[in-house]
Amino acid sequence: MASPVERSVPPAAAFFDLDKTIISRSSTLAFGPSFYRNGLISRADVVRGTLAQMAFRFGGASHQRMEKIRDRVSQVCRGWPADRVAEIVTGNLHDLIVPLVYTEALALLTQHRLAGQDVVIVSTSGQEVVAPIGVLLGVSSVIATRMEVTDGRYTGQVEFYAYGEAKAEQVRVLAAERGYSLPHCYAYSDSVTDLPMLEIVGNPRAVNPDRALRRIAQRRGWPVLTFGASGIVSSGMLPSAACEPGDQSTSPIGNARTYASGPIRRRKVSRTDASGHGNRAPTRDQPREASRGTDCPGGR
Repeated sequence: MASPVERSVPPAAAFFDLDKTIISRSSTLAFGPSFYRNGLISRADVVRGTLAQMAFRFGGASHQRMEKIRDRVSQVCRGWPADRVAEIVTGNLHDLIVPLVYTEALALLTQHRLAGQDVVIVSTSGQEVVAPIGVLLGVSSVIATRMEVTDGRYTGQVEFYAYGEAKAEQVRVLAAERGYSLPHCYAYSDSVTDLPMLEIVGNPRAVNPDRALRRIAQRRGWPVLTFGASGIVSSGMLPSAACEPGDQSTSPIGNARTYASGPIRRRKVSRTDASGHGNRAPTRDQPREASRGTDCPGGR
């Protein structure tokens, strides 16, 4: 099968939504049972999460539904120790996320890397979930929601919500810092709520789109992709296969280079890399490894 990804001369990137685009479910809600087993949420919270998962899976990510999920997650996580959340996510990452990865999405991630393009996950889910998934999949960076953390615990406040136009704005910021040519970039999403992000790149792609996005894609002549093969990806197929689950020396939390993501401690730190160099963007004179943000092979 011919590759749908063209090798571009100007620097370019591929921006991927996460939930229902790379994986088949909500990444945040997927960890609900693990949080319950570790005493962070109640059985009632698990039931509500299951119902929300079903609504998300079959009804799509409408604005109203996303607002409800955001408010609910903010309330539930108030007081949680951030380090404990990181441990739970890292320890359950392979068991919970690998079976949800679409094989078609994994192939596209690989094609973009082989074409010399950076791969960036842009997700409404929290950084504590998205960053480890990013390392697992070998992406360059993530843009994700940032929850406020004070004295090591979540306050229940959202400092940055990676949703709608906010996603597009952070993509513009990253493109300006890294010199990406947006007309040569790609963006993939299932939801009409990501229309602002899709509209700013030259190669938008609708993946398993909701009805509203499908209509727009058909009207504008955008490619519509159907991903359906999840549950058959093995850990050995992933770029981060060399990273052992739970290995704290290569813990995904904080290793993936993150943009407008957290958790952070009441201070403006929108970008971090594996070396802890904060807002530094890699220059053209730096080796490409400097932008990978992880020691795992294939993290570009």
